[in-house]
Amino acid sequence: MKPARPGGNPRLHGAVGLVAAVLFIALFRLRRLGPLDFWAWLALNILIVNALAFAVDRGYARRLGDDLRSGLVRKIALGIGSAAALYGVFAVGRLAALHLFPFAARGIWDIYALRSEVPLLRVVLLIGLVIGPGEELFWRGFLQERTGATTRPAFGFALTALLYTAVHLASGNVMLVLAAAVCGVFWGWLYMRFRSPVLNVVSHTLWDLLAFVIFPF
Repeated sequence: MKPARPGGNPRLHGAVGLVAAVLFIALFRLRRLGPLDFWAWLALNILIVNALAFAVDRGYARRLGDDLRSGLVRKIALGIGSAAALYGVFAVGRLAALHLFPFAARGIWDIYALRSEVPLLRVVLLIGLVIGPGEELFWRGFLQERTGATTRPAFGFALTALLYTAVHLASGNVMLVLAAAVCGVFWGWLYMRFRSPVLNVVSHTLWDLLAFVIFPF
């Protein structure tokens, strides 16, 4: 069962999106905030933007509950399958990038350097409990859904994918920006097709664990 389209104030939705852009641009530019390393700061940002999202979208919790109660096994299966498919795309894309771009190896190394700075168990817990689920709940479940509800679903998809990619520009890492663009389009399309935050959460969380922990590129 698909959740009902939300209403609400588009200006508040835009304000939350702006706050998210500022927080994530600062994160990718600076990488550390006082005692917070990259992963802790990322998790904190995700908690902040989701708290704002649920505050301005009073029906979100209900829609999420409806999503959990409808076709859960199918959504989990589709999430697992889509994560595996996206992982395959990246495996092929990595080989192509290393062959085509002289900066690719350094860019990939820089991404994984972030993981090597902290204990692996902490990365796993943050990805599994906060980062993977939280990114989809905010970017697709809230921002894409809300934007699409007040305009058109295709516009919500395009704008969210563009903003998701744009905040990664602050990293100065072309490979990370390209990866974000592919992921933003993929998960945005997945949400537009099935309109299930749960499905997207499974896909994103599993892909993150595959790419950063289980079978890193």
